[in-house]
Amino acid sequence: MTVTSVEPYREIVFDKDGDGPAGQAAALAALARQGCTDLVLFTHGWNNTPSMATGLFDAFFAPFPRVAGPAARLGYAGLVWPSIMFSDERVPDYPALAAAVPERAPVVARLAAMAEAEPADEVAFAEFAGLLRELAVVADGTRSTEVPGFLASDPRLVYGTFADAVEGAAGEAGAEALFGGDPLKRLWKGAREALRQTTYFIMKRRAGVVGERGLGPLLGELGSLAPALRVHLVGHSFGARLVAHALPALPAGTRTVKSVTFLQGAFSHYAFATRLPHSPDRPGSLPGLQSRVDGPVVACYSRHDTALRVFYPLASRVSRDDESLLGEDDPRWQAIGHDGIQAVPGTAARTLAAALRDGLPVSGCVSVDAAEVVSEHSDICHEQLAAVVARAGRFA
Repeated sequence: MTVTSVEPYREIVFDKDGDGPAGQAAALAALARQGCTDLVLFTHGWNNTPSMATGLFDAFFAPFPRVAGPAARLGYAGLVWPSIMFSDERVPDYPALAAAVPERAPVVARLAAMAEAEPADEVAFAEFAGLLRELAVVADGTRSTEVPGFLASDPRLVYGTFADAVEGAAGEAGAEALFGGDPLKRLWKGAREALRQTTYFIMKRRAGVVGERGLGPLLGELGSLAPALRVHLVGHSFGARLVAHALPALPAGTRTVKSVTFLQGAFSHYAFATRLPHSPDRPGSLPGLQSRVDGPVVACYSRHDTALRVFYPLASRVSRDDESLLGEDDPRWQAIGHDGIQAVPGTAARTLAAALRDGLPVSGCVSVDAAEVVSEHSDICHEQLAAVVARAGRFA
């Protein structure tokens, strides 16, 4: 599948370690020689095949020729990285997971078999937890043996907590208890959510690696090759985290990135804070790095995003990872795609209608409430959101 909605288009590819083919920056720089003034570079969140990512790019880029001003000559790039299709479905996508972490394919196969069989044996929960820990330690360039806190806790307690959250989100809380359901089957429901949360942890870590080791250096090289080309970065879900983590890797003095737009970003809303509200002696993970952008950093968010409000944050709440995603009721763990950029003085707040009517600030952080068009986590292919990117990049 190829992008046919816009031209000229280039594809950028990185592996799980942030490595990519030689010459990718030069291919983007060539767009400037062809007359392009602005480059819109977009990356996906969870997609398990390059063709699915390209299909998203095709749909997302389609409105840009209509929203761009007459003086802009746009070029387009889609960044593909090895991620997992992590949907709102309650059953994990086992083939996609095995494809994304091939070195753990036997572990994934055993996890899938156990989740399907739901053995009525409490010893099985300990085995399942051990397999999850093995899955979480993936050779992804970090060489890290770190695992999320919930994988080091009592499996029955963790799976019960996850089952509570899944049932609560679906309006099922307490149903099994009221009607005499099988407590072990209920724990397997929580175990499957624990597997989904483990893949969340892997993709969170991988997105940061690809941003720091792949996209950041590529943008620095592009800035040297085509300093007049105005670059506008857009990321969805964990693709937003990837884009954000490219900022600290930008070489000093690189000013070619003219705007950044996060669409339903799956990372902390405190990322850019120099002081965390609940711990003033600590910063967020990317304190003040919005200054690396020669223009605004815009976070589009929606209260309708159940994935960011309920499902993805469960692991952070259980592991008490307050620099990660959200806990359902505690602002320490909210996502940037849930309520925008927080704890950064001077952050502007806009409704989508106001952003489209009045434009956006020329610099600094901006939160845009996009709930009027974004109905769920992946609902991002709208002309209004393309127009937000154009206004952020000052080529509308």
